[in-house]
Amino acid sequence: MDEQAVREHARAVCDALVAGDIDRATQDVSNELRRNLGEVIALLPLPASEATVESVEHGGAGYNVILRLVGETEEVQIQTRWKDRDGRPTIVEASHLSKTVVEAPMGEDGAEGDDEGSASA
Repeated sequence: MDEQAVREHARAVCDALVAGDIDRATQDVSNELRRNLGEVIALLPLPASEATVESVEHGGAGYNVILRLVGETEEVQIQTRWKDRDGRPTIVEASHLSKTVVEAPMGEDGAEGDDEGSASA
């Protein structure tokens, strides 16, 4: 497993999330993490309109990958930890790095939209 392979798998996860294909988005999730898949899915702003790989850094026995996901009402950064499992990059951890409320489009009354700072979970 090298940085390029991890980046390609992370991009595939992003593409699947934007396409709304949760099964495909979670195919690189470890068996241990699958037991709590609901908690992982809850981290994601679904449906996602945009998803990008912000960074890939080697650390210890794996890679830390930051994903930026944009939904209808929030933008989040998710830190994922990838390790080699059975010869392929696999997500073994996922956690919120930051969460920002996305300003809603202006409504007819001009009152829509509220901007909040970041929160960590």
